[in-house]
Amino acid sequence: MIKAILVFNNHGKPRMSKFYQFYPEDLQQQIIRETFHLVSKRDDNVCNFLEGGTLIGGSDYKLIYRHYATLYFVFCVDSSESELGILDLIQVFVETLDKCFENVCELDLIFHVDKVHYILGELVMGGMVLETNMTEIMTRIEEQNKLEKSEGRMGAGISAAPARAVSAVKDMNIPQKFKDMKLPDLPNFKLS
Repeated sequence: MIKAILVFNNHGKPRMSKFYQFYPEDLQQQIIRETFHLVSKRDDNVCNFLEGGTLIGGSDYKLIYRHYATLYFVFCVDSSESELGILDLIQVFVETLDKCFENVCELDLIFHVDKVHYILGELVMGGMVLETNMTEIMTRIEEQNKLEKSEGRMGAGISAAPARAVSAVKDMNIPQKFKDMKLPDLPNFKLS
């Protein structure tokens, strides 16, 4: 089972993280730092898997990673996962990102975090691998894009929902409604 998926740059700044087991926020940050230190100090010519860090499970878990340009893609998995299978999954994830963003770069992960998580959700859910066929994944992404475009024609879809909500609240003129509100007289009770 996949315990966590981390993507960080050459300086250790996290660009995407997905934990499939609960960790408090501060521990998540420590895990990201520890994982970066373990992975970044390795030469490019050594194998792409190593024992997990002490915070993420130690020798019971493996860190499987690939380094592309300025980004590290790291999957923390338990002993039931195949190292080569996870390396292939990382490759599928990166190639899918590359097709979606046309030469994916670090900025795509920053500015399109929702789409990156959607793509990841097509590959992995709840720590279990769902799909590794890139054609099938791209079909789902294209369906999602069509849905978003059709919602856009019907009033800007979900992305405009917060703006519409704020506008609706402003149109309600709430301060005036409070002034106009008639409250019933409350009976006077004497405490004895």
